[in-house]
Amino acid sequence: MDMVKNLSDSYMKREVPVVEIGSTVRVNVKIREGERERIQAFEGTVIAKNGSGISETFTVRRVSYGVGVERVFPIHSPNVADVITIRKGRVRRSKLYYLRDRLGKAAKVKEKL
Repeated sequence: MDMVKNLSDSYMKREVPVVEIGSTVRVNVKIREGERERIQAFEGTVIAKNGSGISETFTVRRVSYGVGVERVFPIHSPNVADVITIRKGRVRRSKLYYLRDRLGKAAKVKEKL
């Protein structure tokens, strides 16, 4: 079991980005197109965090052209360049799946002061 832990520890990031539920974040993702590599931003609300250790993930939701888009990002993935917190949300739940059914202003999360 120690060998598995040592192997997974070698792939984990040293500085883990702080991701809180309800926060609006901008995730910079490395996109590979053939030989070229670029960084693309995905901005939205964090609605869930799952797992622990090397398999820890967080789910970001945004509405793009009237369609809800959710992406799951592994925290320790080398394709996640960085996570920037734009605003912190005040929530009382660990999973914000109810935001999927809300539209417009009702889908907003209050800001933590």
